[in-house]
Amino acid sequence: MSGTNQPPTDWHRRAAGLATDGRAHIGGGRSDTGGGRTEPVLSPAHGGRIAELGVCSAEDVDRAVAAARRAQPAWAALPDQERKDVLLRLADSLEEHAEELALLETLDIGKPIGQTTTVDVPGTIATFRFYAEAADKRSGELPSTPPGATAMVTREPLGVVAAIVPWNYPLEIASWKVAPALASGNTVVLKPAEQSSLTALRLADLAAEAGLPDGALNVVTGGAGTGAALAAHMDVDALAFTGSTAVARELLVTAGRSNLKRLALEAGGKSANLVFADADLAAAAEMAAAGAFYNQGQVCSANSRILVERPALEEFTEALVKAAAAYRPVDPLSGAAGNGALISAAHTDSVQAWIRRGEADGELLDGGRRVSITGSDAYLEPAIVTGLAADHPLHAEEVFGPVAVVHPFDTEDEAVRLANATRYGLAASLWTDDVRRAHRVAGRLVAGTVSVNTVDALSVTTPFGGFKQSGFGRDLSLHALDNYTALKTTWLQWG
Repeated sequence: MSGTNQPPTDWHRRAAGLATDGRAHIGGGRSDTGGGRTEPVLSPAHGGRIAELGVCSAEDVDRAVAAARRAQPAWAALPDQERKDVLLRLADSLEEHAEELALLETLDIGKPIGQTTTVDVPGTIATFRFYAEAADKRSGELPSTPPGATAMVTREPLGVVAAIVPWNYPLEIASWKVAPALASGNTVVLKPAEQSSLTALRLADLAAEAGLPDGALNVVTGGAGTGAALAAHMDVDALAFTGSTAVARELLVTAGRSNLKRLALEAGGKSANLVFADADLAAAAEMAAAGAFYNQGQVCSANSRILVERPALEEFTEALVKAAAAYRPVDPLSGAAGNGALISAAHTDSVQAWIRRGEADGELLDGGRRVSITGSDAYLEPAIVTGLAADHPLHAEEVFGPVAVVHPFDTEDEAVRLANATRYGLAASLWTDDVRRAHRVAGRLVAGTVSVNTVDALSVTTPFGGFKQSGFGRDLSLHALDNYTALKTTWLQWG
């Protein structure tokens, strides 16, 4: 199935003239890798080459960590107000370059320009502003002590923070790590996914222009070898990670074998969406489609397991099929509403294999067809599968694509049991008009965020993270500062 040819938009024209630079950012400026090795960056949106990405070696990682170590004492010693001012200037600069960043993100990962301009880049800016404002509002404690003594408890920066971030929200998730780490007085070595490094590199450029000291934010580029060298580095004090549970496990082992660096791990998810018969089914179906299919389903907290009370199953499922039409694939630069490309043709192959498995073992109600647009076949229609056994792997495995599984339940207890029957605990949603049921069920769901009468609720002011094999630590909110600081007690004996 092929997409129709549309006349070029202004976004297409801007993309044709966009300059890209895939060199690493170390010690305050762009840097070729020591070995000079590069890999092509191919856009899933159109399949063409958009940059040459430097592949950083262990020696390049050493240089980046050393630059961060040199910069950290002076950055931490700055008055909080001055760090705040630098980060606010960076937020202003991100806003000035918002269209460039959105276009880079769309080309790099295939996400529609209508989403990167309204969600990803504005979310990044808001995150930097939030943590900039938090920088000078921290306070210590004066706990009770015996007569003749005073104790002060302060929060101290950890030192050099490594951040490893995924390709599904490259710039925004980077801001979730970088902004609170810098606001706390740490310096950062950021390792973006090799599929999506261009906006992270521009972030470092703009940070340097905003007055961040040389070496306070470094970006090392490359694949798994680069990330492994950073994770194992003996001079890294903390590591913040978002990605798969499999890699999170490896990082736990690496931290134990190296220097016991502090870890904050946001790993996988397989979130449930519980729809009770008394809910507004039209609204529930519309939002369920968003929860399962937005960002091509490439969301760690995607509500891809939709559990529906049996009396509402037929009506809800019909509404869900209609709502899924809003997520049909489109050219990401067209400005049209819909989904963009998945991250690569290879990943699309993997997701399509899951759809075929669901169709073989159950029923494919709608979608699932592969689409070719602007020369790329990394596009998939959203798929809705039903009729699977409760223990089918599609209820358990993180597909990371636009695939929703609909399954009935008969009682509240059964709904909770099915929702919690996963090794993950990142997010969950539930729909009901009964406020008592809403509180009761939300309290029983094992998830870091429970969204009631909406899906996948998120704000910079509220913590995001999970239970069980979804990891530990929290992004966003003031609680994220706990990832990058440690408590220090100063005891003064004066009597």
